[in-house]
Amino acid sequence: MKIFSDREPIVALASPWGESAIAVLRISGEGSHSLLERVFKGSKKPVNVPGHTLVRGTLCGAGTNQSIDDVLLAVYKSPASYTGEEAAEIFCHGSLAVIKAALELLTVNGFRPANPGEFTLRAFMNKKMDLTRAEAVNEIIRSRTDKARALALNRLNGSIETQINEIKDRVTTMVSALEVQLDYPEEETENDFDFIKEAGDAKQRIERLLSTYSAGRIIQEGISMVLAGRTNAGKSTLFNLLVKEDRAIVSDVHGTTRDYIEGAISVEGIPVRLFDTAGLRISEEPLEREGMKRTRNLISGASILIYIVDATQGLTTEDEEFMARYRDKVKIIIVYNKIDVHPEGCPENGVPVSALSGKGLDLLNKTIVMTAIGTSAPDASEAVIDSIRQKECLSNAGRGLDDFMEGIKGHMPLDVLAVCLKDTVDALGELTGEVTSEEILEKMFSKFCVGK
Repeated sequence: MKIFSDREPIVALASPWGESAIAVLRISGEGSHSLLERVFKGSKKPVNVPGHTLVRGTLCGAGTNQSIDDVLLAVYKSPASYTGEEAAEIFCHGSLAVIKAALELLTVNGFRPANPGEFTLRAFMNKKMDLTRAEAVNEIIRSRTDKARALALNRLNGSIETQINEIKDRVTTMVSALEVQLDYPEEETENDFDFIKEAGDAKQRIERLLSTYSAGRIIQEGISMVLAGRTNAGKSTLFNLLVKEDRAIVSDVHGTTRDYIEGAISVEGIPVRLFDTAGLRISEEPLEREGMKRTRNLISGASILIYIVDATQGLTTEDEEFMARYRDKVKIIIVYNKIDVHPEGCPENGVPVSALSGKGLDLLNKTIVMTAIGTSAPDASEAVIDSIRQKECLSNAGRGLDDFMEGIKGHMPLDVLAVCLKDTVDALGELTGEVTSEEILEKMFSKFCVGK
């Protein structure tokens, strides 16, 4: 992957492969509009029209009249484009034959196939966005819930970049104040700059951002959750309630569920991979025993175990012994089902639910969120990080401030204190992309889809 490219013209399909009404081909790079004129026949030439103009025409072979498709061409001029370069988007019919022929035509006539994320990489290189916004582009594409989309859009609009720049400005002011004392040690200066207070305030802001990582990561990546319990406790009924459709067979016959069933749901914005499992009981029936074995394997790899107890029967020694095996491996929520039949059957440490009527579902959802991330789901307007790269950069910046404050208390030399602050500034700069390496960029943008 060429990270620091020479702005050569590139092309990629920006819409999914497959049949559709419209497909979008994206191009960018120096001389793109001139190259387009070889294959685009319309009433206006791309090089002559203003930016952000739509032109209707035909894609055809260079020097021939063999048409590929009637298209619309959106023309963008540098620097007012996504990448900051000459760029265009071709809207053609979404036939696989048309897409393949159009891509082949463009590559034959001077366009190189784009690498994953290369358009956004060029936007970053041309200072159209910082790295936190660039990451947000990919996060919007990969978001699985409305909450994940909203938080990613907030990052794309600069919520993280704004806060980082404010913290960095504060630390830079501290560096300047320190350098005055370093440059003019023989002169008396007013010693009214409270370094400890300023560093402490900056550290608090970093810690607030760091505290959002767990929630951000879970909302972006999701969790796995297993429903388990004795036979006839109501696991399958609760599963159907959560997935909002009749997926699991519900019966009064013990051992109806022999294998696990999987469904995808969203719990207050958290993507959840939900499993309904075989009921737990002593059985000599081979298929049922295999189902219970698979249940135990699923629980071992789950984020949350929802253990369902029949409220009319209460918690048994067998239930306690089963959950005790997993308390150190998985977070457990105990749900007391059938409270519509036995309203007093749920103790304080349980969640009362009627899987049949839906009563208690809101409380269960809130309990799942609290168990998963330790707090309620963040508001869509909050600045929330979800990237391990951002977390590491913030942690490094915080350590620099810790070293600085410890150095002041220990009366360390001013030049040593200055190095601590500069380490903080560098870490914050790495987060936004002011200080970065080709290796970091390649690792980050290789996770993008081609065409973005």
